[in-house]
Amino acid sequence: MIVSMIQMIFEIPDVDNIKEKRRIIRSVKDKLQRRFNMSVAEVDLQDSLSFAQIGGALVSNSRSFGESVLHKAFEMIERDIPVRIQDMSIHSEDF
Repeated sequence: MIVSMIQMIFEIPDVDNIKEKRRIIRSVKDKLQRRFNMSVAEVDLQDSLSFAQIGGALVSNSRSFGESVLHKAFEMIERDIPVRIQDMSIHSEDF
């Protein structure tokens, strides 16, 4: 069993309140869960108004498949979500 994980830190420009930030984060999480069938959570920076850290995981039987899905998820966020990616990492582990 291979678990592929992604971690992203991004800046959300032009956010005026925490409610608006949470709406954007919820939208990102829902899109990743629906489109890529992966588990997603906001893992840090919850108190920051303009930054968020999202973690996601995907279980498969192939390291290359899992990492390719996560790269596609990252590309979707870059293309469709109005955020600025500050950091991103993808990692896979065998269990």
